[in-house]
Amino acid sequence: MGNLPPDIWRGISYLKEELKVLPHQPGVYRMTNGLGEVLYVGKARDLVRRVSNYTQPNRLSNRIMRMVSETEKLEVIVTKSEIEALLLESNLIKKMKPRYNILLRDDKSLPQILLTADHDFGQLAKHRGRKNRKGDYFGPFASAGSVNRTVADLARAFMLRTCSDSVFATRTRPCLQYQIKRCTAPCVGYVNKADYAKQMNQARRFLSGDSAQIQRDYARRMHDAAEKLEFETAAIWRNRIRALTGIQASQDINIPNLKDADIIAIAQSGARSCIQIFFIRGGSNYGNRSYFLTHPGTTPPAETLTAFMGQFYDDKEAPAEILLCEMPDDADLIADALSSQAGRTVKLSSPQRGARHKIMTMAIKNAEEALARHLANSASQRRLLGELAEALGLAAAPERIEIYDNSHIQGKHAVGGMVVAGAEGFMKSAYRRFNIKDDGKFGTVQGDDFEMMRQVINRRFERALKEDPDRLSDNWPDLLLIDGGKGQLSAVTEVMEELGVSDIDVVAISKGPDRNAGREQFHMNGRQSFTLPPNASAMHFLQRLRDEAHRYAIGTHRSKRLKTELTSPLDAVPGIGPKRKKALLAHFGSARAVSAAGLKDLEAVEGISKTFAQQIFDWFYSGQK
Repeated sequence: MGNLPPDIWRGISYLKEELKVLPHQPGVYRMTNGLGEVLYVGKARDLVRRVSNYTQPNRLSNRIMRMVSETEKLEVIVTKSEIEALLLESNLIKKMKPRYNILLRDDKSLPQILLTADHDFGQLAKHRGRKNRKGDYFGPFASAGSVNRTVADLARAFMLRTCSDSVFATRTRPCLQYQIKRCTAPCVGYVNKADYAKQMNQARRFLSGDSAQIQRDYARRMHDAAEKLEFETAAIWRNRIRALTGIQASQDINIPNLKDADIIAIAQSGARSCIQIFFIRGGSNYGNRSYFLTHPGTTPPAETLTAFMGQFYDDKEAPAEILLCEMPDDADLIADALSSQAGRTVKLSSPQRGARHKIMTMAIKNAEEALARHLANSASQRRLLGELAEALGLAAAPERIEIYDNSHIQGKHAVGGMVVAGAEGFMKSAYRRFNIKDDGKFGTVQGDDFEMMRQVINRRFERALKEDPDRLSDNWPDLLLIDGGKGQLSAVTEVMEELGVSDIDVVAISKGPDRNAGREQFHMNGRQSFTLPPNASAMHFLQRLRDEAHRYAIGTHRSKRLKTELTSPLDAVPGIGPKRKKALLAHFGSARAVSAAGLKDLEAVEGISKTFAQQIFDWFYSGQK
């Protein structure tokens, strides 16, 4: 003990004192440093026994000893069972992201297909996030692209509506989907509830794995129509069969007796791991996805799998089976926790022979190849960062670069975009959008690009200073790249100096003569504007960073503009619902005509009472709009 550094001795002594008041019960513990930053979250069957392990330095790795040396506070939450502790631990790790835990950083919700059940004519839709709408959910799918393709094929095969309920409520004639034979137009009564319910039920059966019977039924209808010389009808059934076949062609992996399962494989190299998941639902393959984790180099795969599964399934319902290349730590506990969460039995297994072992071998190979590509890309990215530092004269290669750009049309729908890049490439989870404000500090005059940039930078770093005044987190950039010229550089520099953040390098990049790529000009404080050789790696890298910021800013601007343009002025009127809105639009033809209508004209609309007509009239003419 006497040979231990003072900080470690202090941390161990503190934990020993805390052990005196800890209960011999299951629970979750949090270790926190003097700044209130959560260092580690763990679960325990017995809190005393688990925490006492941290007081035995001969059994601790150097990394854990560093954590103990930083620990100044221990907080515990006692739970009723170890299963409850495991679920709570996973939730807290995702929420707090402690730096000594193995973290799943890329954990966006996976897309699903939803057949809604809260409407007389259900909707076929892509869905993300919580299942807060009544209906049947199918998935998850590995990518949004695969969902979009499947939804399009399902619409073609089963003629289901994909429009939102608000659009459905205001339709007065069939849309293009009906014309191209992808919808039966329930919005205008071209199909009754019973027949549409049959269409929904067929789609539900197909997505649940009962595809053979549906295809046989479609084939029989096609042949019957052909025999009656109704060739147009036969062609419709043929196209619907092709749509079903198209879905199955991309999903069939021929695993006997495997209906709903996740196949999980891990590949590890030093401090990096790749976990590959295949999603099998209804006997079909819904795609595979790679997740990359960073951890100490000595971490065994079983421990990495345990950390991954706890965080991955925290907000996702596990399927009936999970096949793993090797069993994680506490496999029985994880299975019990997932079963409790799903409300049914979830089985974990590691196949050793047969078709399941063969598909697992394929998943492991996929994980190994994905990890190799990821490590190669990381090495290439680090080389580029080194070349960038040399080209710009930076003291060291930047670990985090933030790139800023604004987008607007004559000052309208103005947004600022922040893109982030680092040693692993673009960090999309760190991207941020800023809706430009017209008032407050740095409130802008429409179209003033300099003031927009001042506002964005001020909001970004004012918040950062408030949340992390000592700049201890890894969310602080080493380099800012601004899309613009000397004016934007001056605007950013002024804001940074005012905030007292003057030690971050800032580079502005502007188009060269004739706006030709490869002739960009770079502007930095304290030196003349310069350019780089057109074929230099650093030049191409900077162009790629600038283009990504430009793409993101334009995308967020278009999204904001589209949302604004698609919002009807009628939606803002208090008390108006789909039926009244549909009646008004059917009577006047447009929202603009409604807003200009007189009181008597409003009263003449079917379903609009005199009282509500007065309310609409007052809304548009009393300056409340």
